[in-house]
Amino acid sequence: MAPAARKEPAPPDQPEPSFDARLARLEAIVAELENGGLALEASIERYQEGVRLLSDCRSVLAGYQRRVEELSSEAAGALKPYPNDPDAR
Repeated sequence: MAPAARKEPAPPDQPEPSFDARLARLEAIVAELENGGLALEASIERYQEGVRLLSDCRSVLAGYQRRVEELSSEAAGALKPYPNDPDAR
């Protein structure tokens, strides 16, 4: 059995693809696989790429979730009324 392919980092002259680009590629792979016109080897390669893209997308989303939680926490702290605020309830 061949060893699992490792995720190669993007070359320094190429930026990492955006979340939207990764998601669009993942959707294209799903459409190709659902169409059923690929040979077995090509299907396995697409599936492997899709699994990697799905993992990448989940990682990006988790990072965005942490970022939103941090921003929400900071915003909640900034909204505390000051002492003797007549409008505070």
